Amino acid sequence: MAGLSLKCGDCGAQLRSVEEAQAHAEATNHANFVESTDAVLNLVCSDCGKPCRSQTEVDLHTKRTGHKEFSDKTAEAAKPIDLEAPLKPASSSEEAMDVDAPASASEEPQEMVVPEVNKEMLADLEAMGFATAGATRALHFSGNSTIEGAINWLSEHQEDADIDEMPLVPANSKTEDNKPSLTPEEMRIKAQELRCFDEPFFCIMAWLFFISLYIAVEQDRARKKKEEEERRMEREREKERIRIGKELLEAKRIEEQNERKRMIELRRREKEEEKAAREKIRQKLEEDKAERRRKLGLPPEDPTAAKPSAPPPVEEKKSALPIRPATKAERMRDCLRNLKQQNKDDDAKVKRAFQTLLTYVGNVAKNPDEEKFRKIRLTNATFQERVGNLHGGIEFLELCGFEKLDGNEFLFLPRDKRQSFKQRAVPICFSVTVLV
Repeated sequence: MAGLSLKCGDCGAQLRSVEEAQAHAEATNHANFVESTDAVLNLVCSDCGKPCRSQTEVDLHTKRTGHKEFSDKTAEAAKPIDLEAPLKPASSSEEAMDVDAPASASEEPQEMVVPEVNKEMLADLEAMGFATAGATRALHFSGNSTIEGAINWLSEHQEDADIDEMPLVPANSKTEDNKPSLTPEEMRIKAQELRCFDEPFFCIMAWLFFISLYIAVEQDRARKKKEEEERRMEREREKERIRIGKELLEAKRIEEQNERKRMIELRRREKEEEKAAREKIRQKLEEDKAERRRKLGLPPEDPTAAKPSAPPPVEEKKSALPIRPATKAERMRDCLRNLKQQNKDDDAKVKRAFQTLLTYVGNVAKNPDEEKFRKIRLTNATFQERVGNLHGGIEFLELCGFEKLDGNEFLFLPRDKRQSFKQRAVPICFSVTVLV
């Protein structure tokens, strides 16, 4: 059975005819070809009819045109290989040139040959699946410089009618055509790259680079210094807040201590005054007793005479001391303590009631002339929920000076009680709310 293709034994490329094998041999100097029963792949685009001889060409065509449907016509295009290679056009030209030697030199036809390309890059392109003719054409027209340039040229010229034909150039221009051809844009970029290695320009660029690096380092250092300064200032502010808090607590402790001392001193003075009053009464009684004895003609009482035993001084002292009635401040504290005791299972309700009472008291203290702060509607749902329904809440407000008006519908603080309200209710409410 005749082979359907020629396979290069050096690079593995599959060739469709003897002409392609000759062109491949001239381009790569590969001479080891064998017949193969495997047909050359022939995938035809269903949209535009473009034939592709490898999967790589299919991928490039799909990427460029968006066509994704291909029909496999490998079996239809497969033909047995004719091993009798036809004569090269160049040989005919040589014979014609020999026959027509006496003719004018200007009429001699030029010899057309396959241009020389980089053999390694051609082998790489063939290994990727590109046809030898297309790979040779791409390397030739892309300047024979890089594989990337050849692939880009192939992706841009896939629709060319002669993409599968070997390029032919005049023999005398073969060397010149192999030189890489650069576009004006590529020449400008190349010139810029070459100028970069000019010593003065390179020195300036290096100097600018180090300047920018120094600026970046300084900016980073300044940023870190600023962040450190901000952290230090935050620590200082936190220390100042702690110090102020301690000073306030110490001032409050000293004030409470002084208040306790004043109360102790006041009680001591009251006891001394009470003792002096009792002594004065006792002396008055003794004087009256002596006066009655004198009027009755009795001798004066002997102070050394035995006196009947008196009850213990402590008991006499207890029985003699009057019972001091509770002050308003104590009654106000008792109201709030009772409120907390009645709702000891619900701390949130107690705190909300204390906060509401403190709000009422604070509003009146800050705005004593505003009537809306001195008047509370007892039927208000919020007031009833927070204060009115709790035992001791309304009683506390009444002890502060509020009075019931309009058939127990409102609590109202008269103008004449504003000063006494401020002196009693505000410190009592604040202290009890904090301490209880």
